[in-house]
Amino acid sequence: MKQRSSASARALAALAVICGFLVVIVVIAGSLGGGEDGSGSGTPGAVQTGKAAGKGGKPPQAYVVQNGDTLTSIARKTGVSVARIQALNPGVDPQILVSGEKLKLR
Repeated sequence: MKQRSSASARALAALAVICGFLVVIVVIAGSLGGGEDGSGSGTPGAVQTGKAAGKGGKPPQAYVVQNGDTLTSIARKTGVSVARIQALNPGVDPQILVSGEKLKLR
């Protein structure tokens, strides 16, 4: 009988480890979830001004840097090339973007 209780204890321990891994995976996946908050507010950080901003295919005039932004991510979000962002903002160090900093896009 001792072997049965030992075998069942091992099976329960293995099941507990597997459940623990699943919980960790779900928590990590939830925290990395893609950044969508469901508010439908558009591109975060984009400052749209002018008559046809965002509607006529024109990029917004400016972009406010958010935590974790890079010039490449800003270029993807706004449709403005990295080279164009750098040309319009010569004093900005692309390696050190500061949250709240406003970049010209047009």
